Amino acid sequence: MKIAIEGCMHGDLDNVYRTLKHIEEKAGTKIDLLLCCGDFQAVRNETDMESLNVPRKYREMKSFWKYYSGEEVAPIPTIFIGGNHEASNYLWELYYGGWAAPNMYFMGYAGVLKFGNIRIGGLSGIYNARHYKLGHFERPPYNESTIRSVYHVREYDVHKLMQVEGPIDIFLSHDWPLGITDCGNSKQLIRHKPFFEKEIQQRTLGSKAAAQLLEKLKPAYWFSAHLHCKFAASVQHGEGGPITKFLALDKCMAGHRFLQIIDVEAGPGPYEISYDEEWLAITRKFNSILPLTIKSADFGAAQNDIHDCRNWVKRRLQARGTRPFDFVRTAPCYDPSHRSFNGSAVNRIYAMPALVRNPQTESFLELLELPYLLDNTLESTEVAESPASLIQQGPVGEDTEEIPIDDVDELEELAEDEVENED
Repeated sequence: MKIAIEGCMHGDLDNVYRTLKHIEEKAGTKIDLLLCCGDFQAVRNETDMESLNVPRKYREMKSFWKYYSGEEVAPIPTIFIGGNHEASNYLWELYYGGWAAPNMYFMGYAGVLKFGNIRIGGLSGIYNARHYKLGHFERPPYNESTIRSVYHVREYDVHKLMQVEGPIDIFLSHDWPLGITDCGNSKQLIRHKPFFEKEIQQRTLGSKAAAQLLEKLKPAYWFSAHLHCKFAASVQHGEGGPITKFLALDKCMAGHRFLQIIDVEAGPGPYEISYDEEWLAITRKFNSILPLTIKSADFGAAQNDIHDCRNWVKRRLQARGTRPFDFVRTAPCYDPSHRSFNGSAVNRIYAMPALVRNPQTESFLELLELPYLLDNTLESTEVAESPASLIQQGPVGEDTEEIPIDDVDELEELAEDEVENED
C-alpha cells in the first residue's frame, strides 16, 4: 500500500491533489491514501472563517469548499487531524470523527481507525499546559480567547488514547512529541529554524502529551507538522525494542518539503476506511465523563468494564458493519461570485445556529447507544460562572513556563521582519 503524508494543508487541497497526480503519472504508480497532519482548514463558507484562528490579512477561502459542495471530489481517500488553524465550529460537530466532505475523513479530537488492515491513530490540536487538564468548555461563536484554546489538546482525549492496547501502525499529531529533537539532527534543524534553539535547549519544543503517547503506543510511524519544516528522527523503545520512524513535514508551498510517500505492508485491496473496534469500546467506556466545562474529567467515574464494552461493540459491528456513516452537508457552501475574501465584495455571514448537530455524530452515538452531549447548554452555563483565573492560568504548577510554540506563522513573520530590519 502506498500512503502519501502531507504536513500542514492550510486549505490548499487542489495543489496537493495536483502534486499527487503528477507523482502518480511520473512514477507510473497509484497512491492509496493521503494522510494530513493538521491545519486542514475545512472552511465551508464565510461563517466558518470567523472560527478560524488566522489573522484577517491571511484569511482566504482556499479550496475545501469545492469538495464540500460536491463541485470536486477527492481523488484519493484522505484522512486528517486538526491543528491550530481550523474551522473549529465545524470540527466540533465531528468531535468523534466523520466525513468532513466526501472521501475526506476527520479523525476527531482523538481517534483510531482502520484503512484496510492498517491501524491509524491520531490526536488533533496542539499542547498547551494552561488548558491541558481542563474540559472542552469552548462553544461557538468563539471569542478572542476561546478561538485559540478550543484547539488545545485535553487530558481527557489523551487518556482515551492511552488505553489503546492493540498495535498502532501509524500515528498522526500536529505538534511534535516533546524531546523528539534528541533523536534526530537538531543542529541542522536549528540552522534551518534558528528561533527554535531556545525551546530545544530548554526542552520545551513539542508536546508532553504526544511524548507520553509515543512512549505508550510505540507505532511503526509517527507523522507531524506544525513547525513548517522537514525533520526526521528514529526512536528506539528500549534496548532491543521496536523502533518508531518519526517524520515532520512542511506546509503546502512551492519549494517546501510537504509531501512524503511510504510503502506499507498491507493485505489485498480494495481498501476502505472503517471503524476500529477497540476505539469504539474505549469511547463507550469514557463518554459518560466527557468534560464539557473547565472542570477536568473524573476518570474514576467511568464505571463500564472495558472488556464488556469490547464484546458489546463487537456484536454491534457484526450486525451493522464497520463503515462510517455517510457524509451529510450541514451548512451552506461558499458562493465564489461574492468573493468575500479578496476585498472586492460584500462579506456574507450566514445566520447559522451556534451549535449544529451533525447527523453523522448523532448516528455514531446511536450506534453506541450513547447520549448526545456536545451541545449540552446546562454544562455550558457553568463555564460563565467559573472563575476566569482558572481558564487563564490553569492547574499547571511547575509547568507554567513549559508552554510551547503556539503559532509558527506568527513567529516566522516576526523572524522575517527582523531580517528585513537588519537589512
